[in-house]
Formats: sequence, C-alpha cells, structure tokens
Amino acid sequence: MRLWADEIESHRDEARSVLGLLPEARGIFGSGIDSAGDLFTRASEARERFAERASQALIGPSELAEDREIEGPGGALRLRVFSPEGAARGLFLHIHGGGWILGGPEMGDPQNEALARNHGLAVVSIDYRLAPEDPYPAAVDDCEAAAVWLLSEGAKEFGSDRMFVGGESAGAHLALVTANRIRGRLGGQLHGLNLTFGIYDLNGTPSQRDNGGHEDLLDPEGIRMFVEAFTPGMSEEERRHPDVSPLYADLSDLPPALVSVGVNDHFRDDSLFLGARLLADERPVDLAVFPDSPHGFPNLPTKMAAAFQDRLNAWWNERLMGNGF
Repeated sequence: MRLWADEIESHRDEARSVLGLLPEARGIFGSGIDSAGDLFTRASEARERFAERASQALIGPSELAEDREIEGPGGALRLRVFSPEGAARGLFLHIHGGGWILGGPEMGDPQNEALARNHGLAVVSIDYRLAPEDPYPAAVDDCEAAAVWLLSEGAKEFGSDRMFVGGESAGAHLALVTANRIRGRLGGQLHGLNLTFGIYDLNGTPSQRDNGGHEDLLDPEGIRMFVEAFTPGMSEEERRHPDVSPLYADLSDLPPALVSVGVNDHFRDDSLFLGARLLADERPVDLAVFPDSPHGFPNLPTKMAAAFQDRLNAWWNERLMGNGF
C-alpha cells in the first residue's frame, strides 16, 4: 500500500534527479553551520547565509503586499498583508518557516500573493520575534496576537470572518500551537489548517534523528540547534508540553487540516504521527505524502512540486466552498 497516487509515483525519477541541488542549501539549515559556536553565533551565521541566498532570488517582493503594524506583546508587530479584489472569501494567517531563528514574512510573498489573487483570500503573514534573542514563548505570543487581531478586524478590513491558519516547517509548528491556543475563542470560526512539513514534537520523532539516509535539506544536528535556540535549557518533560510540542495536545476538535510532507524530510514522522492522531480522533484530515521529496521540496523545479501545488489548490477550493467545513 502506498500513501500516494499513481500520478505521484510517475514523478519519482525526476524528483530523485534534482536532489543534487540540496548540498548548497544545506549550508543554511544543516551541518554547514559551525557546530563549535554558541547559539547566537550559529544563528547569526545561518542568517547571513540565508540573506546571501535570498539576495540571489529571481523573484522580488510582491507589489501586492502592504506592511502594517499592530501592538504585539513585545511591542510593534509587523504584518505583511495581501488583500484580494473585493470582499475576501476567507482570512489566512500565514506563519513563515526558518527554524524559529531566521527569515521573515517576505519568504511567503509568491504563494501569499497567489492565494489572494487566485482564491480571494486576505492573507496576513507575521514578522514574529526570532530565537535565540527571543526564545519561546515570544513567537507563539506574537502569532496569537496576530490571530486575535485578524479575527477582530477581519470582517471590517476584508469583509470576512472565516479564519484559516497555516505555515511551513517551524511556521507549521507555530500555526498548530496558535490554533490550539485560540480555538476556544474562535470556535466554529476556525475553518482550516494548512500545515506543510512541520515539526510537532520538539524532543524528536524517529525521522528527526534518522531519516534512513535519504537526501534532505535538514540534518539531525541542525534540527537540535534550532530546537535548543527556541527552547533553551528546557528538559524533555518541559518540551512535551502541548504549547511547545503540539503533537501532545488534545486535537479532538481541530478544524479540517491539510498535512503535507515529503518522504525524505527529517520531519516526515511528525506529519505522519499528526495525521494518524487526527484520523483516530475522527477529524477531517488530508494527509499528502510525496516520495523522494526533501524538506522544502515545493520550491524545487519538479512535477512533484507542481503536484503539491495542485493538491493545495484543490484543498483551498474545497474549504472555500459553502460554509468551509
């Protein structure tokens, strides 16, 4: 039994052929970082390498995006807003990845602009505080503040109060924690979660420690550095708290979720375990698994990445029909 369709299976040879593009990028997220430095030094090095690669990007910032600020728990909180033409069909709170230590909302500009233009979503992406300078719970507090603002102001600003939350990698982790924090206040107004190759157990699932030797953007050493920067000095028991590792949370009343991951990804088991828990709790979940695909594979020039985008568009179309459930 496979976890993917025949069409996905037909893309595997091409997916394998581009894995050679990973070593250069791994210098940002994996073992290319100097393991001898302290967390602040290593985070700074990772940010410098990331900024250098970002400066070489062929696609610039979105012209549709508008920056605005709200009052956050740590001071002014920047939000990057993408408004559709006319009234929004829904509100999407987007949370960028980067191992909690790097990046910003501009990372999601292409996809967030596409969501606004093609699906009529009002998208708000958060410039949350980064570790190790601002470890847990700073980022989660910022995300919760943005979610509360969007729910409060969404109908007036964008013409909708139908709320969705999502992100990639560490952003998917923050999205699930944020949903768990606010779902009691949001109730039926939280209509869906889009969780892409996230990390949900900060003590480490089996694949975080050993992904079977498959080519990936991440490696165990880099993952542990990110986790330590985000949760410095925490014990394993403390990291099992549902607000830190959302895989341990009560998931029984979460909204419909799309959970996507590649088989090569060191976070593979996080998504598989999350999907299994949601299914066991009889929650609506679409578990999208892509073979021979590493962390961040939607950014690769492959048919597998296109298949992921098709799956994502189909999920959004379904969620935005009718009442969204």
